[in-house]
Amino acid sequence: MTSRTITPTMTPGTWIMLVVLSVLWGGSFFFVEVLITTWSPLTVVTLRVGLAALVLWAVVIATGRPVPSDRHTWLAFFGMGLLNNVIPFSLIAWGQTEIASGLAAILNATTPLFTVVVAGILLKDEQATPLKVAGVLIGFAGVAVMVGPAALAGLGGAVLAQCAVLTAALTYAFAGVFGRRFRDMGVDPVVTAAGQVTGSTVVLLPFLLTTGDVAALTQAGTAIWLSMLGLAVLSTAIAYILYFRVLAAAGATNITLVTFLIPVSAGLLGIGFLGERLELEQAAGMILIGIGLSAIDGRLWALRRRG
Repeated sequence: MTSRTITPTMTPGTWIMLVVLSVLWGGSFFFVEVLITTWSPLTVVTLRVGLAALVLWAVVIATGRPVPSDRHTWLAFFGMGLLNNVIPFSLIAWGQTEIASGLAAILNATTPLFTVVVAGILLKDEQATPLKVAGVLIGFAGVAVMVGPAALAGLGGAVLAQCAVLTAALTYAFAGVFGRRFRDMGVDPVVTAAGQVTGSTVVLLPFLLTTGDVAALTQAGTAIWLSMLGLAVLSTAIAYILYFRVLAAAGATNITLVTFLIPVSAGLLGIGFLGERLELEQAAGMILIGIGLSAIDGRLWALRRRG
């Protein structure tokens, strides 16, 4: 698999997009936790990508972006939809019916570990280095510390659900590598995001119509639909525009660092807007995540070696 060389060291603008993405995706765990109390995982995932597709195509049409019509590009959209939406969304939504969102977040944070290996094998310009591997391990430890030992209480049970979330993390790793091709193909990130969720919707909709509980849609209250809109618009449509911009600029390994930033963003939002206190384990976790991210970025460590 080949691709034009990316810039593995992220610019300040790319870091800002990654932080915003972590806030948007951090909310998805909350939204899913609310939605699965009323709807099946299949219903949640199908509505998530279907509504996001409508929003994104509205943006594409309103801004006059060119829409690809060739078969090769649309097959790539379907492939990306399977790897980045259908498989991981379904596995995580089902997994959260058996395990808590905190444990799901920790297991999801293994995505960079898988990506370092997958990208190192398949991409010439994203080879694994000792510093990068160490940074990923430190970052993962930071997530575990920050979420806290209470989230690990259920680690011994619901093995299938935990394996489902880990498989989703592995699928995300392959999606990051696969998604590198859209920059080479010259496809706009907004159009790529729209094509991806459209492909996902086409795959999932027949299953929902034949096996899903469509009647449950009419029985949902306002809070459920507001959660779904939040999941579809914020955590999917807008999030994937940022995702493909960061992926095109900084590569597969760097885009997965968002899984380290998600608990940090959630913690800081709780402190800033909900009056929560900064606990010792949260502070320690944030420091470890910061060290891990700096090691993966590499610039500070390179300056230290030169110094």
